[in-house]
Amino acid sequence: MALRHSILVLFILCLAATPTIASTLVPPGNLNAEQPPIPGASARRTNAADTTYQAKYERVYRLLKDDPVLRGKIRQVAADYDIAPIHIIGAIVGEHTYNVDVYDRLQTYYVKAVSYFRSQFTFSHRGETIETFLQRPEFERCREKTGSYQIWGCREAVWDQSFRGRMVEGTRFPDDRFSAVFFQPFFAGQTFGIGQLNPLTALQMTDLVHETSGLERIDHRNPRQVYRAIMDPDISLAYIAATLKKSIEAYSEIAGFDIRDNPGITATLYNLGNPTTRAARLAAENRLRRKQGRPLKLPEENYYGWLVNDKLEQLEALLADS
Repeated sequence: MALRHSILVLFILCLAATPTIASTLVPPGNLNAEQPPIPGASARRTNAADTTYQAKYERVYRLLKDDPVLRGKIRQVAADYDIAPIHIIGAIVGEHTYNVDVYDRLQTYYVKAVSYFRSQFTFSHRGETIETFLQRPEFERCREKTGSYQIWGCREAVWDQSFRGRMVEGTRFPDDRFSAVFFQPFFAGQTFGIGQLNPLTALQMTDLVHETSGLERIDHRNPRQVYRAIMDPDISLAYIAATLKKSIEAYSEIAGFDIRDNPGITATLYNLGNPTTRAARLAAENRLRRKQGRPLKLPEENYYGWLVNDKLEQLEALLADS
């Protein structure tokens, strides 16, 4: 790992002298020699379950290793979305190492999906449904957007700018993410399925999934349909792949970096979300760095992506296994 770190440092120094027009390839490996800090919330979840990160990693690794059908599904959906299957493996491993523990068998995910599909619940906050909330005048600018990714990205931005942590028309809105306030009716911070997707991410990706996989578009007015999409592995794998593809596209088109060879970076973005905003921030920082004659800043892995790169040889062996 020390050798990879040294190569990356030299690579960054070279970038400053040769600004590029096409996307700059980000090499494999970790930028950080040591794993970045793990958030306290992840540590609390792990401690509460009386387990360890290593135990959780080994459990999700075992699920993937022992299930050739699942690996076959991952390969197929990766091909459909023109991404390497290691990106999907990395996202799944990261989520189940640092988020919730994995189930022992893929079949359990199908059973859970059916149970939620039969449940009665709404996407709402304090009795106001998301459909009613979106009629507020603050969302007017989003009505001209087309495509699920652009529409829901706009709505999320409006939430952050106009409602998050603010008093609006006598109502104090939580200082929390849009997805946590309106799209997690059971408890905050909730994600589901083998990809631990949240409903808002799925809603953003539904057009791409429909166009690529031919699956029915999901709708915020049908919460059970949304939850089935993120919990049924035959559907959710497509949403995982779409989310990763969007991150790769955003960093190429906006930030000028090709991250296809670095699954630790795509795993980081899968974990953090908002790849378009993050790519734009990185692009702005590098424009300033160029003017100042400073080395360009590469996309950087967080604790979650660091693990994926650190375990890359072992994870890639899963895909070599027939």
